[in-house]
Parts: sequence; structure tokens; C-alpha cells
Amino acid sequence: MLESCQNAQERWGGVHLLIDRWLQERNELIKAFDALGDTPQALVEDRKRLQDFCGLLVDYTSAGHFEIYEQLTDEAKAFNDKRGLELADTIWPRIDEITQKALDFNDYCDKGDCSDAAVILDKLKELGRLLHERFELEDCLIEVLHNAHKEESVAQA
Repeated sequence: MLESCQNAQERWGGVHLLIDRWLQERNELIKAFDALGDTPQALVEDRKRLQDFCGLLVDYTSAGHFEIYEQLTDEAKAFNDKRGLELADTIWPRIDEITQKALDFNDYCDKGDCSDAAVILDKLKELGRLLHERFELEDCLIEVLHNAHKEESVAQA
């Protein structure tokens, strides 16, 4: 997962400060996820790592919905990019579903329900799969909704 994040930063790094910051937050989220370990015992022994991960998870998903996605959509509208907007309309619902599952995971941990390490490990494995899917969808949106417009704005200059 970390490798795909680094690839995204190489492709889009410097394109826009907001996207750069968000991709850095993604990198931090992935590192925190990896630091949780893959054994129930590791989760039982270090709840702080799980709390830190949940904080990063909420911050990352919130930034996507309240900053990045809105900016990308506004940019597509400014360039009258109907194809890009149609793609976004197709992708947003799946990202919303994944976001809800991520927030549900956070709520599960906030309620203190994460005392069963085997259950939390299963939930983390599923969350990891969903986050990987989300990152791919987000990369697609950045590619279509931002990079295409970057090229157009350079061509118009």
C-alpha cells in the first residue's frame, strides 16, 4: 500500500499544495496502519497506536470530503469537463461507502468495543482492503479531474 502512495506522490507531487498535503496525510495514514501490526497481541499491547491511527483516518477522510473532492469538482466545472464530472458522479458513491465504513471503524474503537483483538484484527484487514480501493479511486479522480485541467491551463497560457 505504501508503494502505491509513493507512486501517486511522484506523479502528482507539486501539482497543487492541497493535493500534496493530502497525499502526505495518506502516507502518514498508511504508516500508522502498518505500525498496528498483524497480530492480535500487538493490538492488545498498544492501544495508543490504534487511537492514533483512528485520528489520522478521520482526518484523512474528512479532508477528502470537505476539501479535496470539492476542489476537484469545482475545477472540473470551471473547465466544463463533463466527462470528468460524470466519472466523479460514478466514483463518489463508492468513496462515500468506504468513508462510512472507515467512520464506523473509528466509532467502534471510540466506544471501547475494540477489546477483542481477533475481531479488531479482522476489521483492520477489511479496512485495509477498503482503503487500498479508496486510494485507487482517489488517484483516478486526481488524474482525470486535476491533471487533465492542468494540461489545459498550460495549453491556454
